[in-house]
Amino acid sequence: MPSQSRRRRRRQRQLSTAKPQPPTVATVHSLGDDLLREIFLRLPSLPSLVRAALTCRAFLAVIRPSTFRRRFCALHPPPLLGFFFESIGTDVPSFSPIRRRSDPDIAAAVRGADVFLTRIPYYKDASPGWNIRECRGGCLLLVSCSTQQIAVYNPLTRALDLFPTPPYGDISSGYRGKFCYMNYFLLCSDQSPSSFRVVSSCHDESRVRASVFSSDTREWQILPWSGTAPAQPSGNNHWLMAGTQVNGKLYWPHDEQAYMVVLDTSTLQLSCINLLEFLKGQGYLYELGGTKDGKLCIVSVARFTLYIWFRRADASGAEEWMLHNVIPLEGEILQAAEIQGDELYGHMLKAFAVLDGIVYMSIDGEHTSPSWFLSFCLETRKLEKLFQRTFDNCVYPYIMGWPPFLMGNDIDTALDSGV
Repeated sequence: MPSQSRRRRRRQRQLSTAKPQPPTVATVHSLGDDLLREIFLRLPSLPSLVRAALTCRAFLAVIRPSTFRRRFCALHPPPLLGFFFESIGTDVPSFSPIRRRSDPDIAAAVRGADVFLTRIPYYKDASPGWNIRECRGGCLLLVSCSTQQIAVYNPLTRALDLFPTPPYGDISSGYRGKFCYMNYFLLCSDQSPSSFRVVSSCHDESRVRASVFSSDTREWQILPWSGTAPAQPSGNNHWLMAGTQVNGKLYWPHDEQAYMVVLDTSTLQLSCINLLEFLKGQGYLYELGGTKDGKLCIVSVARFTLYIWFRRADASGAEEWMLHNVIPLEGEILQAAEIQGDELYGHMLKAFAVLDGIVYMSIDGEHTSPSWFLSFCLETRKLEKLFQRTFDNCVYPYIMGWPPFLMGNDIDTALDSGV
């Protein structure tokens, strides 16, 4: 017994003099991939996610799966960084940023972008200069008719691709009567952001023709002439209005009749759908666009009220335009733009783009007065005042695209360059 007592006292003395073991410290690197993704999903915006992804290779690898990208985009739509305004003459387009003080990462993204387009080649005597034809996937599609060049440029990554316009002689062969070019469109791939296609289209007095450039083959594919009109065109060289891209399809409303020509860019097949009868020939009163889930919609404006139209199946199963919502905005506009009620009737509300369920609008007064630029979310019905400036010419919302390095295999390059 005494020996046991001595051993017990000796053990107690050892425990009392032993140094306490430090508690186990959990670091962010010790968290599992699933938990890291849940943390990254709660970041406020895409620029914040980019900063986190570039912290280390482990974080970048966690973010790159397409399943995470879909979840993040569902919670955080790509942010609007500003607007590009078309310039007249030889100047490059100008840029007006969105100043959101609540998100410093978005402000940092704007500061780091080449919004002055300094990498675009400058030709002193070229007039007209570079004109924007579309903003898509964070890239600008610019065309210089004087130098017969096309540029696809990402101001954030500074990736530039230059190639010639489609061969005029091959496209115009076989045309009848008057010949007119239409729009250029940029088709980006979610699966391979480094690849793209550009669609150029033209028409004569009764038919439409499209040409497709692929960044993979570096060649133009010229499609045959296609007569798609359900009724005879007007006979002039502008019987189709400016086109709109929605969810992989291109839409051109007829200038005088109640239908639109449609090009499915996956099959390269042309077809037609009807247009609301009261909107025919009234292109300045409505805007085609897409909802958040990619559905085609029409937003028409009457005074300060929005009318939202969707294409849905009727009782017979045929798709028709149906009125979805009527949204009066006069009170909200008075409050947002700080315009007196008696002054509002000297202004006009105009929608100029509908992208991912967001309607971009301007309140125009006299031509010499600055315009208010606004955005309206069709889902949340939130009106946001953006900025005020003179409405010079065509305007294009610039929305940040998903960075290619978050999807590709160039992890080392991205980290080394600090993109």
